[in-house]
Amino acid sequence: MKIKVKKKKETKEYKLINSWSEVTLEKWLKLVNYKKKSKSKEALETINTLSNMPKDVIAKLGINDIAAIMNRISKLQENQNTSLKNIIEVDGKEYGFHPSLNDITLGEYADIETFIKNDIEKHLPELMAVLYRPIVEKKNKAYSIESYDGNITIRAETFKKMAAEQVQNALLFFYNFVKELSTILLLYLAAQTKETSKVLQQKVLQKSGVGLV
Repeated sequence: MKIKVKKKKETKEYKLINSWSEVTLEKWLKLVNYKKKSKSKEALETINTLSNMPKDVIAKLGINDIAAIMNRISKLQENQNTSLKNIIEVDGKEYGFHPSLNDITLGEYADIETFIKNDIEKHLPELMAVLYRPIVEKKNKAYSIESYDGNITIRAETFKKMAAEQVQNALLFFYNFVKELSTILLLYLAAQTKETSKVLQQKVLQKSGVGLV
C-alpha cells in the first residue's frame, strides 16, 4: 500500500505493508510491546515499524490520517491466512512443523512448558524452534524432521525472520493440541488417583486386620 504525504508544495510517497505475511516474528513482538504504551505512541511506533515512513513525518499527520492507516493495518491482520503451514522456508532453508504432536517427547514438552511459563512473548522464537525443525527427508506431502536435542539457540535467532502469521497459526494449532492433551492427562490422573486410593484402602484394611482370614 502506498501513502502519499503532502508537505508544503511537495508530495512524497511512502510504502506500507500490503499483506500481514510481510510482518516477521521480530516485528510482531515489537507490535505486541507497543500495545503497552499510550495509544498515540502505539500508533506512531506501529506505523513506523510497518512502513518506511520516518517518525517525524508520522507525528505531523492528522488524526484522521493516522486512524485510516491504523484501520488499514487492522484489516490486514484480520485477513491474514489462518491455516497452519507445515513446511516453511527461512533464509533459503526448509523447516517442518512437528509431524505428530501425539509423539512429542517429554524433553520437547518440558522445554515448551518452560518457555510458556517464563513469558511466552519473549520466548516465541525458541518455541517455534522446537515445533519447527530442519527437514531431513521429504516425499510428496510426507516429511521427517531432525530429532530434538535441545540445541535451538541459532535456529531461534533465525526464526525471528519467520512470518508472524505462521507463528500465530502454529500457536493456535499447538494450543488446541494442549487442550486435548490436558483432557487426556486429567483422565489419566483421575484413573491413577482412583487406583492409588484403592491400593491405600487395601493397605489400611490389612493393617487394621479387616478382611484377613
